[in-house]
Amino acid sequence: MGADIPRADRGILVLFSPGLFPGAQVHATWVRKEAGGDVYLIQEPEMEAWLCPALLKYFASAPPELYVQVKPCPVAD
Repeated sequence: MGADIPRADRGILVLFSPGLFPGAQVHATWVRKEAGGDVYLIQEPEMEAWLCPALLKYFASAPPELYVQVKPCPVAD
């Protein structure tokens, strides 16, 4: 996913939601709390992702599922 983002060195935009949305590229399922954050399992490619406690600035508690889209940051040329 990351290697496919044009001009990633200029920034990326990450969109996430507890519900499926058009353009979502990743589906992650909550696994456990760890080191003050939350660990999610991504199926493809299979990996775990740790999200820091800042997640709770967006949600009252860690959602059981997250859908994510990563794309180039809109910047002025």
